[in-house]
Amino acid sequence: MQNPTPDRFTSRLWAGIEPTYREILRHPFLAGLSDGTLDRQAFRFYVIEDALYLHDFARAVAVLGGKAPHPDVTAVLCGDAVATVEAEREQLGRFLRDLGGSRDDLFARQPAPTTSAYTSYFLAQVHARPYEEGLAAVLPCYWIYAEVGKELLNRPASPDPLYRRWIESYGSDEYAAVVQRVVDLTDAAAQEVSDGGLRAMARHFAMGARYEWMFWDMAWRQEAWPL
Repeated sequence: MQNPTPDRFTSRLWAGIEPTYREILRHPFLAGLSDGTLDRQAFRFYVIEDALYLHDFARAVAVLGGKAPHPDVTAVLCGDAVATVEAEREQLGRFLRDLGGSRDDLFARQPAPTTSAYTSYFLAQVHARPYEEGLAAVLPCYWIYAEVGKELLNRPASPDPLYRRWIESYGSDEYAAVVQRVVDLTDAAAQEVSDGGLRAMARHFAMGARYEWMFWDMAWRQEAWPL
């Protein structure tokens, strides 16, 4: 990804979540991925929840594609929706097999409370709010994962090959290019909206960043429904 520049709206979005992002990098789940100490059951929990999450994330991105202001943008976002489904099937399916499970495990339980809350939040925005607000609501998932992957790649290589593979997938140049396209789409969308619309985009982006921290914390705790 390109280095952010102050005149870009997305640079201001990122500056607004810097405290949240610092807490994400400090989270023991990511520290455990990096140094190889993360409990395998916590990672298995995360993989299953992430797969459930990505089902709804793909739906949200497809809805945004349908709302997009130009057919080229529709093509980009609908392509991302398809790629998300394929990643769930292939990459996360492989992780599950390596962890002694299968994709059948995805349908054995309801999503955890945080997963349900996060997906409900961005699905509500992409359906009920204008295109640019929905885009801001899904952008944290794209962007924070790319930054986390890049950060963890700069640390000593994880001694666990499974965790190292996860880090390399999100720290890759290929993934960074995908994220940069969506960052650019967000900047383009921001040029067409009012100050009130920009404030709404910033609120959605900040909320998504908080949910990203909560998602890793949920996996660390292996969160369950209380009743």
